[in-house]
Amino acid sequence: MSNSNSVAVVTGASRGIGRAVATRLSREGYRVALVSRSADELRETARLCAGETLVVPADITSTEAIDRLFTTVEDTWGDASVLIANAGAGTSAPLAKTSDEQWAHMLDLNLTAPFRCIRRAVPAMIEKRHGRIVVVASVAAKHGEPYISAYTASKHGILGVVRSAAAELASKGITVNAVCPGYVDTPMTQQTVDSITEKTGLTPAEARAALEAKQPNKRLVHPDEVADVVALCITNSAINGQGLTIDGGGVQS
Repeated sequence: MSNSNSVAVVTGASRGIGRAVATRLSREGYRVALVSRSADELRETARLCAGETLVVPADITSTEAIDRLFTTVEDTWGDASVLIANAGAGTSAPLAKTSDEQWAHMLDLNLTAPFRCIRRAVPAMIEKRHGRIVVVASVAAKHGEPYISAYTASKHGILGVVRSAAAELASKGITVNAVCPGYVDTPMTQQTVDSITEKTGLTPAEARAALEAKQPNKRLVHPDEVADVVALCITNSAINGQGLTIDGGGVQS
């Protein structure tokens, strides 16, 4: 089936995994709506895309902003057949020092926002009996590590949403999956390197090496490797309700 004129919405499209996914879908013929808070970075992503794009700056922690986003896409191109809920962030702190603000921010951005995007996208997909939803989660959706309790809770939660939505929508022509990367070579991982450097006194190279060593293949995942798995979730309708781990073999499931 041709993807020509099919519409994909990609949140967090300004850099990293989101940019890799957006450019990949654009090369495959999708019209791609690019969403994040940074208009300048979105325009850079648009320049890297092969086809039609729509730059939609938005703070997706706002229900109203999510509704405006989808309304803008629908008014411009029609209903979205693909949603990539990629926007997210991380935070770290010892459990006893994790503030209410850190907790709320992780749940708002990593759990509630993608849930709201899915909720807004689904009615049109049900009507057309076709849709593909992929959430970019994390290996933190599969297991726990020290100092990231809020982040881990948000990622475990969104994997639960994915599994429940997949079970509910499977008979309606819609698949819902999550990809669960380990440490990816992105600006978000660079922030982790900077935090390790600040807190431990390690050099940036040593901090990066420590993250690489957490993965059995001893390297960071490339954003394009995540985009490959996202594309597989879109093209293969038999993949549904899965949390596909991309970490070089660290978490086996």
